[in-house]
Amino acid sequence: MLPLTDKSLRASFINASRKEVSDLALPADFDTLDWDRLDFLGWRDPKLARRAYAVVPTLEGDLIGILFRHPGSMPRTRAQCSWCNDASLPNDVVLYNAKRSGKAGKNGNTLGSLICEDFQCSANARRPPKTWYEGFDVEEARQVQIADMQLRAAAFAAQV
Repeated sequence: MLPLTDKSLRASFINASRKEVSDLALPADFDTLDWDRLDFLGWRDPKLARRAYAVVPTLEGDLIGILFRHPGSMPRTRAQCSWCNDASLPNDVVLYNAKRSGKAGKNGNTLGSLICEDFQCSANARRPPKTWYEGFDVEEARQVQIADMQLRAAAFAAQV
């Protein structure tokens, strides 16, 4: 992922009001992020526990910023993340809801997805897969995992 600035990050949000965008808290490690190891930027708001954000590059190279809400009463559980598509995760998965952009969002329409709680999908997709048979190309399979995760995240962002 290409490095983002505060301004470009805030300008990318499509389902948040100007007030919500101006109030968002950047990730604590924003200035030291390893952008080469990220396929999208996702973080939970440290001030508002039920709010999270993701900035996802589209296939065309544009950025889509998404404001998520987490229903706080939902239990954290082991499940398959919809983005990294991994059932053997080292982290919890939660249901994140995003208000749709435009008129649909103003009418209260939302879109939900099970996503790694702290958006660890980029790291999870980079874990080496199991060696299924002799001669299995682990590096090629890992690159496929990464590309598939990028497609699933971009597809979700496009639906918002």
